[in-house]
Amino acid sequence: MRELDQLLTKSAIQAIKDCFGDNVDPGIIQFQQTRVEFEGHRTLVVFPLTRISKLSPEATGEKLGQWLVQHEDLIQSYQVVKGFLNLSVSADYWTNQLLRASAMNPYGFQEPESKPLVMVEYSSPNTNKPLHLGHLRNNFLGFSVAQILKAAGHQVKKVQIINDRGIHICKSMVAWQRFGENETPESSGLKGDKLVGKYYVAFDRAYKEEIQSLLANGADEDTAKKEAPLLIAAQEMLHQWEKGEPAVVELWKQMNGWVYDGFDATYAEMGVDFDHLYYESNTYLLGKDEIARGLKKNVFFQKDDGSVWIDLSEDGLDEKLLLRKDGTAVYMTQDIGTAIKRYEDFPGLDRQIYTVGNEQEYHFKVLFKILEKLGVPGANRNFHLSYGMVELPEGKMKSREGTVVDADDLLKEMAETAQQMAIDLGKVEGLDEEAIKTLSKQVGYGALKYFLLKVSPTKSMMFDPKASIDFIGNTGPFIQFNFVRASSVIRKCQEAGITTDIGAIDAEAWDELELRLIQDLLIWPETLELAAEQYDPSIIANHCYEITKAYSRWYQDHSILKESNTSKQHARISLTKLFIHEIEIAMKLLGVEMPERM
Repeated sequence: MRELDQLLTKSAIQAIKDCFGDNVDPGIIQFQQTRVEFEGHRTLVVFPLTRISKLSPEATGEKLGQWLVQHEDLIQSYQVVKGFLNLSVSADYWTNQLLRASAMNPYGFQEPESKPLVMVEYSSPNTNKPLHLGHLRNNFLGFSVAQILKAAGHQVKKVQIINDRGIHICKSMVAWQRFGENETPESSGLKGDKLVGKYYVAFDRAYKEEIQSLLANGADEDTAKKEAPLLIAAQEMLHQWEKGEPAVVELWKQMNGWVYDGFDATYAEMGVDFDHLYYESNTYLLGKDEIARGLKKNVFFQKDDGSVWIDLSEDGLDEKLLLRKDGTAVYMTQDIGTAIKRYEDFPGLDRQIYTVGNEQEYHFKVLFKILEKLGVPGANRNFHLSYGMVELPEGKMKSREGTVVDADDLLKEMAETAQQMAIDLGKVEGLDEEAIKTLSKQVGYGALKYFLLKVSPTKSMMFDPKASIDFIGNTGPFIQFNFVRASSVIRKCQEAGITTDIGAIDAEAWDELELRLIQDLLIWPETLELAAEQYDPSIIANHCYEITKAYSRWYQDHSILKESNTSKQHARISLTKLFIHEIEIAMKLLGVEMPERM
């Protein structure tokens, strides 16, 4: 659509000069899509031009409309509505654009790796619990943004940093030693991440019991929390791990290995993957060398107690601790080192995008500012893909208390719900068990992914499984159903011997509703570009919904198989094929598979 607006802008500038004798800055020419209740395709906003014309908006629009129809073959007719000039673009133009778009595969994508290398970090779980509903939004969001950037022409690396060390890991390890009786994933039948998570919950339960016992014996609450034997044992285990105590390290490797196997299985079900993995156990000390360099450059300062800080008050932030007085690192230390290592690992890296919840916004403002002050090239282009939390009707999830919505369980529930719906509607007749399973996952997982991605990342959201899998409204299944229906029509045409190859199209075959639908489909390249610029898959999700709604309305009144006019039939086949292609590639960027039948 940008190309059309450029042509119209050039004509409008000439029209203004001929009608009103003045040259204008192209910047004041504003075109937008004509509202559906009015005639036309593109609308010129006339109000800014009245100071040149010295006429009312209506009179200004009339003069410009008459000139454009008379001098520009692209414009068939016009309509003035108050301060807006609605222009009807020739059917020949839309036909040629449809044919051009149909010849592109994939349509709207930029040349691969024609833009700089971008890294997208997502998932980044702790190895003390399984993935949950919040991780699903994180993974689907990060993976989709990576796919969108790749489609927009960027070289992309998908990474995660696995938080595999720290007191939270040791809590699960201590609980397993105390209560586990050598239980393993094999002996328990549990996925490894669920088994380890079970002991994280067990630790919290036993820890609270110890606190209550200490309180009953006269200890104050603060003392009870600090001196509970289980917590002291976990802290001691962390010290032993940091010293490299062989038995502790071996247990740490064993339990983390269980978790990694569990994560891999969940990622496979999610349909997400990674190009490179970073582990906190390998990176948590990297930043200490960078802190030392920053001290020499006077980027950082050391207090009398030996702790190292940076003062960012002039940047609208605050003082930030980088090394404790005992020389140990904090999370910021690790993130500085990891960020710089990634630039070293991937020469030419233009920016890093961190998919992390909005509670960490301040952290990333500080991180990016520190990297900038350290002189890291491109640090000011790094981006925190901040997203809101996924909430449940019953309240916030708590991992320690075991009240999270488990990712595996939710995926299974969505597939089972989709399967039951298909059975109830009689949609699985003739399918074998494997085909039914595949279809159920495509619909169930697609519903979940679409629901979590259709909302702008910046917003928190309430997850409603029932609403997500509805076949009516802004849902994944609604889009999948119309895709399947459109694909079925093309298949039936081929079976009936009707040619479905896109060739020349008679522009006179279109009606106004079809020209509108073509226009909706042709804004896809700009939609993809905007989604890439804003790191926002919801822009693509809602584009899919809008064109599906438009196609569904059109489909109700426009037969293909029963159309006797060959020109109209061929035009409608061409339009349907572009719809199918656009929906398929767009939904794939959201990680949603399109089924062959529903």
